[in-house]
Amino acid sequence: MNGNNDLNLAVLIDADNIPYSNIKGMLDEIAKLGTPSIKRIYGDWTKPTVAGWKPALLQHAITPIQQYSYTTGKNATDSAMIIDAMDILHDGKVDGFCLVSSDSDFTRLATRLRESRMLVIGIGEKKTPNPFIVACDKFIYIEIISGKKIREKKKEAATTPSETPKYDKIDKQFLNLLKNSIEDIADDDGWAFLAELGSLINKKKPDFDPRNYGFNKLTPLLKSMQQEFEIDERDSGKRNIKHIFVKIRE
Repeated sequence: MNGNNDLNLAVLIDADNIPYSNIKGMLDEIAKLGTPSIKRIYGDWTKPTVAGWKPALLQHAITPIQQYSYTTGKNATDSAMIIDAMDILHDGKVDGFCLVSSDSDFTRLATRLRESRMLVIGIGEKKTPNPFIVACDKFIYIEIISGKKIREKKKEAATTPSETPKYDKIDKQFLNLLKNSIEDIADDDGWAFLAELGSLINKKKPDFDPRNYGFNKLTPLLKSMQQEFEIDERDSGKRNIKHIFVKIRE
């Protein structure tokens, strides 16, 4: 999915299910996809469990929404966030939503927003249940954003081995996803345009991100698998711009 800074996004954060340690990284990631015109965070701010969020709210101009926990065991924060999302939807002032949570309770909300032709981006931890992930157009793991932060620190100072981010291995299931997607859009000679391939993979697997496998972009990821794929870089007619095509190696 390519970023479009013309998109107005409503960023709604579940303070009960998201760590505050890398809020800047999350907002930087969202900025690649659009403009966060609404930034709200939901929680019971009388509880010490969300106290760590408070400095970040002022620093990043995020509006806190107070929601008291009226009953033990019931998540009133989820209800407040869902109601707010529907109000924002009906106001018609945004093009999409970024739901920041690892809670599967927002699965139906994501589905409902997409039914209204809203772009829905999810951000959460890798423990996020799959139903919420696949209900989004795009899902980004916080661990990947944190990994980027670690790599940036490594440029400034040496880090210990324990700080090295871990990446997913390229397994057979993901390899089949790549090959099937190439076949779906390939021309008669078997070549698929990389931009279309990336878009199709994201539709099939919303949590796909080359950074999950240790690469910033799809092109170097595929180049690392030369035994499986051929890469062809073609002139686009514009200076310093190449059109990348990929083919399954016979």
